[in-house]
Amino acid sequence: MAKNLPRLKERYLKEVVPQMMKEFKYQSVMQVPHLQKVVVNIGLGEATSNPKALESAEQDVATVTGQHPVVTRSKKSIANFKLRKGMPIGLAVTMRDLRMYFFLDKLFNAVLPRIRDFQGTSRTSFDGRGNYNMGLKEQIIFPEIEYDKVDKIRGLEITIATSARNDEEAARLLELLGMPFSKAS
Repeated sequence: MAKNLPRLKERYLKEVVPQMMKEFKYQSVMQVPHLQKVVVNIGLGEATSNPKALESAEQDVATVTGQHPVVTRSKKSIANFKLRKGMPIGLAVTMRDLRMYFFLDKLFNAVLPRIRDFQGTSRTSFDGRGNYNMGLKEQIIFPEIEYDKVDKIRGLEITIATSARNDEEAARLLELLGMPFSKAS
C-alpha cells in the first residue's frame, strides 16, 4: 500500500471490506460496495442578477473541496424567474479517488459535528440505488472558510455515489466508514 493513503481509504480496505463480506456473505472482495464519487453542488438563483455571487461561491467551493468547480447553466428559459437558456445558475464539483476520501473524512469527523444541535444525518436520504444525498444549510461550517470573508451564507448539496445495489448495503457501507447517522429512525 502507498504511504500517503487517506485514513478513510485505509479503514475501508482493512475494516469495512472484511466486515461487509462477513455480514452480506459476499463470495469475492470485488462484490463489496465501494465509493464511486462525491458531488458537491450549489444552486445560485441569485447569479442571474448578481454576477459577483458566482465568483464568491466559486471561491468557497474551491476552498472546501480543493478542486475548481464547474459552472452549471440553465437548460431552458423561464420568464417568471428572468432566466434565459445558458445563464449560469450553479456550481458543481465531482471528486473521485483520493480527494474524495480526504473530503469525506473531513466531512464525517470535522464538519458535521460542528453543526449546532447535530443529532446525526438522516437514514432516509438514499435514492433506492445506493446513493446518498444530504444538504447543508451553510458553507461556514467548513473549517477552511473564514467567516469574515463570506459575503452571503449559502447552502450546498452533497451526493455520495456508491456501487451498492440497494440502500441497505449503502447505509452499512457509510456507517462502517464513519457516517454519523442519527440514532432514531
